[in-house]
Amino acid sequence: MTDGRGVDVILDMVGGDYLPREIACLADDGRIGLIALLGGAKASLDLGQILRRRLTISGSTLRPRSEAFKAAIAAQLRATVWPLLETGRIKPVIYQTFPLEQAGAAHALMESSAHVGKIMLQVL
Repeated sequence: MTDGRGVDVILDMVGGDYLPREIACLADDGRIGLIALLGGAKASLDLGQILRRRLTISGSTLRPRSEAFKAAIAAQLRATVWPLLETGRIKPVIYQTFPLEQAGAAHALMESSAHVGKIMLQVL
């Protein structure tokens, strides 16, 4: 999709052994923002790639931040990102949609990591 260039930014909620794969997907000067550790807190990385390709890995969590800080982020998100979603300028990548009755199959797909994008449950 990037003609071999790689992506500029990855927002990672998984961590763990996803990090080496994400590093491989980054363009030179790319960045990874780590915001959760659903896949674990430990990873084995090729630090040479980070240096040679001038990559940046940073981390943050909102849990210890104040309610006022979180509210300010929510307001900025509403002002800058929501309009892009509303106009269709940016769109989430939907991999597959399942009816709610097939939630087990959706969860199995998610656990398989055989998808790229969001797995949706449709509630009618």
